[in-house]
Amino acid sequence: MTPFGAKLRQLRQERGLTLKEMAAALAVSPAYLSALEHGKRGVPTWYMVQRIIAYFNVIWDEAEELQRLAESSDPRIVVDTSGLEPEATELANLLANRIRGLSKASLRELVHRVRVAAAKDGA
Repeated sequence: MTPFGAKLRQLRQERGLTLKEMAAALAVSPAYLSALEHGKRGVPTWYMVQRIIAYFNVIWDEAEELQRLAESSDPRIVVDTSGLEPEATELANLLANRIRGLSKASLRELVHRVRVAAAKDGA
């Protein structure tokens, strides 16, 4: 499941909606919506995210969060480390080879550490 899919499911369930109801309102199939929730579809289009924001009638911070989550929810990432330091290639490969075995706590810690390092380095 992607971060966007998890948030989408949370919003839908908090409002007591079925996939079928929400899909009909958004003019998409329930299968598409299910695939979006489960991370089996790529990043939704900007237009689709805006339709979802309008459907849930969310504003400001929550709307920005949905857009940010959509942008960071591609389940099939390609990391190009050509021209970077050897450690960048090692890190990308290590993560690619071991990500399935990491616990939720370890994943959260790694995300936090990368964000802190990126902020420190101005990236």
